[in-house]
Amino acid sequence: MQFDHKQAEALLAVIDTGSFEQAAHELHLTASAISQRVRQLETQLGTPLLVRSRPCRATMAGQQLLQYLRRARLLEQDFFASFSGEQSMPLSVPLAVNADTLSTWLLPALSDFLISENVLISLTVDDQDHTYSLMQEGQALACVSAEPNPMQGCMVHELGVLRYRMLASPVFHARWFGKGYHREAARVAPVMVFNRKDALQAGFLQQLFGLRPGSYPEHHVPASEPYLQSILLSLGYGMVPHLQADEYIARGELIDVAPQKPTDVVLYWHHWKVQSPRLERLSRRLVEAARQTLLTRLD
Repeated sequence: MQFDHKQAEALLAVIDTGSFEQAAHELHLTASAISQRVRQLETQLGTPLLVRSRPCRATMAGQQLLQYLRRARLLEQDFFASFSGEQSMPLSVPLAVNADTLSTWLLPALSDFLISENVLISLTVDDQDHTYSLMQEGQALACVSAEPNPMQGCMVHELGVLRYRMLASPVFHARWFGKGYHREAARVAPVMVFNRKDALQAGFLQQLFGLRPGSYPEHHVPASEPYLQSILLSLGYGMVPHLQADEYIARGELIDVAPQKPTDVVLYWHHWKVQSPRLERLSRRLVEAARQTLLTRLD
C-alpha cells in the first residue's frame, strides 16, 4: 500500500492546525478539498482517522498513521538534503518537552547544534508526565518525559535528575511559617501550582502532611518565569527546579521551607529507533548535555 502525498499532507495539516479551514489556508486549498482528501485516505485504510471536533484530533488509527507520516517526512527531507549536498536546507523536528526543561537547560544545550545543522524545532510544552502521550499521539517525534518505559519501536535514555525544592520568599515565610512549617500552616498558606496537570506540590504536601488537593489555597500560573516571579513577590510558595532555585537561595531571596525533603524527578529522552541522521545527532547532543547539567541519582 502506498499513501498519496497530497492526502497525507492534508491529514497532517488538519491535525497541526486543528481544523479543515485552517488546513485549507495553510495548503492554499478549499476546506472541501481538504475534507475530500482526508475522506479518500480514510476510505483507502477502511477506518476513521479524525475525530471531527474543535479542534480536530486523531483517532487511535490516526495517531499510528501520524507517527509514520512524520517520521517518513523527516527521513525523506534529511535524505534529499544529504543526497543533493544541500545540508543548508532546514529540517523541522517536532519535539515535546516539559516547561522546566525548556526554561532551564534545553536551549543552551542545543543552540549551537541547531544553528550549525540548520535544524528547526517545533516545541510542544506539557507536564513531564504528559509529554510521552504527545509522542504516542504522533504530535512529536521525540520527547523529554518522566516515563521510563519506551513505546514499541522506540528507545529511551535516562538524562538525569531535576531536583525540586519547596521555596518561599522571606516575607512569605515570616508571615505563614514564622512558627514553623507544619500541617496547620501548610493547610492555609497559598500554594503556587503551574497548571492543572502539575502534581509536584500536591504529591509533596500529601506525603509530608497528608493534605489532599483542594484542602489548601492555590494560585495557578502556567508559565515558568511568571511562576517564579509570583513566589519572589510573596504570592505563594511552590516547587522550583534546582537549576533556577540555587542562585536565589544563595542570595537569600528564597528560603527552602523543607531543606531535607527535595523532590527528585528523573527525566528520560524518548525517540524512535529509526531516525533521520540529523535527529540522531540531535539526540546524541541532547543526551550528552543533559547528563552534564542534571544531577545523577546518587547526588
